[in-house]
Amino acid sequence: MENQIQSQSLIENLEFNRFGIISIVLLIVGCIGGLTVGFGAVKEVWSLTLIVIPTMVTLSLLIAVSPMKYIMPSAIIAVVIDLLMITYLAL
Repeated sequence: MENQIQSQSLIENLEFNRFGIISIVLLIVGCIGGLTVGFGAVKEVWSLTLIVIPTMVTLSLLIAVSPMKYIMPSAIIAVVIDLLMITYLAL
């Protein structure tokens, strides 16, 4: 019960600070996605697809001004995939 209240409070806080968070997420997701493609994800179709789909989904949610409960998980997934691919491409 207490966990659900904390989760609800966090979502309300994210919604209150929506425009600041959107600008930060746009900067982070856009730059890391671009860097990942630049580091070599362009060489193969599977790696390019793996980077482009989560990045574009996140950016589309941002443009559509979707609720933050959809934007944040999408952004976290996109950043994690990008960082994993940067690590893979660096090896």
